[in-house]
Amino acid sequence: MTEDDAPKSLNDIALAHHFQLEELLDRSALSEMAHSFEALFGVPMRVYASSGALLLDAEAIPALYSFLEGDRQGRKAVLDMITKVRGTVPQRDEVLMISCVSGANYITSAIEYEGRVLGRAILGPFVSGEITEPPVALKEVASGLDQDKLREVWDSLPRLETPKARKLDQHLRANLDLLVFSGLKAHLASSMHMASVQESFRELSDKNHQLQVAYDRLKELDRLKSNFLATVSHELRTPLTSIIGYSEMILEGIAGEISEEQREFVDTIHEKGEQLLELIKSLLDLSKLESGTMSLHRGDVDCGKLVSQVVSTMAPLARAREVHLVCEADEGLPILQADVDRLRQVLNNLSENAIKFTPQSGTVTIKASKIYLGGEDLGGVGGSLMGATQRPAIELRVIDTGIGIPKDERHRVFDAFYQVDSSSTRQVGGTGLGLSIVKRLVDAHDGTIRVEENSPCGAIFVVVLPIFKR
Repeated sequence: MTEDDAPKSLNDIALAHHFQLEELLDRSALSEMAHSFEALFGVPMRVYASSGALLLDAEAIPALYSFLEGDRQGRKAVLDMITKVRGTVPQRDEVLMISCVSGANYITSAIEYEGRVLGRAILGPFVSGEITEPPVALKEVASGLDQDKLREVWDSLPRLETPKARKLDQHLRANLDLLVFSGLKAHLASSMHMASVQESFRELSDKNHQLQVAYDRLKELDRLKSNFLATVSHELRTPLTSIIGYSEMILEGIAGEISEEQREFVDTIHEKGEQLLELIKSLLDLSKLESGTMSLHRGDVDCGKLVSQVVSTMAPLARAREVHLVCEADEGLPILQADVDRLRQVLNNLSENAIKFTPQSGTVTIKASKIYLGGEDLGGVGGSLMGATQRPAIELRVIDTGIGIPKDERHRVFDAFYQVDSSSTRQVGGTGLGLSIVKRLVDAHDGTIRVEENSPCGAIFVVVLPIFKR
């Protein structure tokens, strides 16, 4: 935005914009004022803008003019009168008296504001009180018309002494000044408001632009990070596989007998290599999910069977930590269209986390059941509730009696690399990638995952996967 576009003060706006009379006058208020003037004094009025636009016209044509329209010579006289009145334009501080062939007078004066002529007001026609007979000139113009009727319509013209007419003009201009001032005030307030809105819009546009630039930059950095993770993870995986493979061969005695101390060292190398390989696999999965390059291989999945397999897989870890592992799966669960390997990864990660954070003699339960989205479970029968169609889904729950997750931390546990206990003294290890990968895998299946409290201790992870008709 240039300096010319910058918001202006009230005075700046008033000076910069030359308001026209038609912009300032409230037509309704002007009409009411004219009606009051004519009702009180019997004299019609008209208002013209400096552009020549007629802003207010008399309510009715004088009977005399209508009568004269019936004759060619009279019609010309009326046209001449109108042309003369309309063509007389007063200057600043000027009040002009215009006399016509009918003997009637008009007063026209300038409508001004701050030294600028905005238009003119016209009072008339009216006849001075001292004139009692139609002028000879009028009789000559209307010689072809009924003279008695001429006298009658001429007598219907309003009577007004000249001094009183001038005071009436002053009063009219004072009222017009008030209307102009009121209109100017409203226009300036509107202009200031518009200037304020434009400035707010400009600031908002600037901020939106800055946010867009920052967002694009963050997206680029995120892309570079994902590419970096994918590249580094891939490059690390090859030598690490060799380290694990050779350590296994040494443990099997292929390279010859080794001492117990050597076996202990090689066991440590193998164990840490396996941990590092799992981390690399997680990083590769995360980078694929973030870049959208991971494809799902959907097929028929028996969730009851899948839960049973996960429990069997996790049983050795549970026994080693002296944690009870329980499997609960409803009978007759419907077949789910999903990637069985990725769902197994979801349950393995959730179950492993639950076991790691559950103390000895605690319990971890893995449940699978059928539910209906959008309403209560209708006992295994589809239907509608309150007109809303029920949609079947599979609900997987991993419930533990461990240390639990604070309420204010639950919304962050699915962030990559985030850990509730990130201190150097934490008792349970991990990279903070598992739950982030779980969340992305569930999203890829059009499902949802949430964390619930398991009172009085522990946590409940709930995965809901909709069942799509084949």
